Amino acid sequence: MRLRSLTLACSLAALTVPVFGGAAQAATHHHAATQEKAVAKQPAAPEPDDMIIRVINGIPLTKRDVDNRGKLFALSTGLPVNAELMDRLRPQIIRQLIDERLRTQEILSRHINVAPEQIAAAIAGIERRNGMPENALRNKLAEDGVSLTTLIDQIRVQIGWVQVLRQELGGRGRVSAREIAQREEALKREDGRIEYNLSEIFVRVEDPRHAEEELAFTNTVIQELRKGAPFPIVAAQFSESQTALDGGSMGWVQEDELDPSVVAMVKQMPVGVGAISNPITVPGGFVIISVNGKRVIGHQPGHVATIRQAFLPFDTPLNPAQVTPQQQQTLQKAMHYMQTASSCAEVEAINKQYGEKRPTDPGELQLERLNPQMRDLMLSLPLNKLSRPLVSTDGIDMIMVCSKKEKNFADRPPSEIADQLMNERVEQTARQLDSDLHRRAMIVDVHGKPRGV
Repeated sequence: MRLRSLTLACSLAALTVPVFGGAAQAATHHHAATQEKAVAKQPAAPEPDDMIIRVINGIPLTKRDVDNRGKLFALSTGLPVNAELMDRLRPQIIRQLIDERLRTQEILSRHINVAPEQIAAAIAGIERRNGMPENALRNKLAEDGVSLTTLIDQIRVQIGWVQVLRQELGGRGRVSAREIAQREEALKREDGRIEYNLSEIFVRVEDPRHAEEELAFTNTVIQELRKGAPFPIVAAQFSESQTALDGGSMGWVQEDELDPSVVAMVKQMPVGVGAISNPITVPGGFVIISVNGKRVIGHQPGHVATIRQAFLPFDTPLNPAQVTPQQQQTLQKAMHYMQTASSCAEVEAINKQYGEKRPTDPGELQLERLNPQMRDLMLSLPLNKLSRPLVSTDGIDMIMVCSKKEKNFADRPPSEIADQLMNERVEQTARQLDSDLHRRAMIVDVHGKPRGV
């Protein structure tokens, strides 16, 4: 059961003052009123960090927990940490942390252990999807005073929850060859129809009759995304869909796989420019959509390339007016590599020599989706020929194209079809299990109570 907040009632009680009648009190009325005004002008005492906000099945959730999660969101997206943003995020952060406490308890009850290596790989994935150097997210959090534990706890729950869902699925946790073949036949029948590459952020609503806070939070997220907050990081922080671990990526989906309200919005949105939808009401909550790509089923020609890149870092940020000796030496080394390197294996070795500050192999790249300057560079660059030095404020990047080929991007390999079928199955199971956990939970609102009291 969930107990409703008594905050308003408590606040009114705290503000109530005795009203005395009779002539005997008239002489003191002015003095008392003056004292009340003086008290009213005093700033309220700050809430202690260990103040308990909720108790979830006996486990406390404190103000510190909520503040740290809010700071994590703000700092990891590059947004300013201020009281206004924290106030807007606070209700949804509390709901999300309650969900995570319930999921954590379920993970522990099933004796599921999440290895540190899994958490490290997930953090590296967030950095890679956002073009960050290795350990950049960790270093940024440490620099701004946010405990890495806050991020680790969130990722641990996400990974552990996936394992819970695998257990819950049991025999349904595998997609058969027959199911893949059936989906392939369905795709063939839809040859010529449109499908979309989408990213999503799902905000769950417990009671559709009272969804004001969730809607306000969804609008806040949209505002920050439109100001430039990275979609994958925001999705990893706040989306309550199973796509959160993949930065919200849904992959390629067809119209009949989507809610009609999502289809109606997607048809109106521009493609591949980072546009963010308005809140879309779907069963169970609200969803925010970004359209990464659009294609005709069976007909989507394009070009792909594999590359290797080496990054030579500067010790200090580059000032063109005052180039340091180390920066001059780094440029000389880059020019030497450009003239001598003749294989992708050599570029791998160079990047490793300089600490692999950026990934050597960013994966298969679709040239049509690159910015014009990078696309032109890769189209003009012969295979196994190292590019000219690409100088930035923090170092020099060099690229070698290992392979180029044409590809029909509408072809969906069996592995991709299997992943999509499994994602659909997992999502349905997750929502059902979340609902069950909330129904069985004892969640008590204890605003203002210090921990340990």
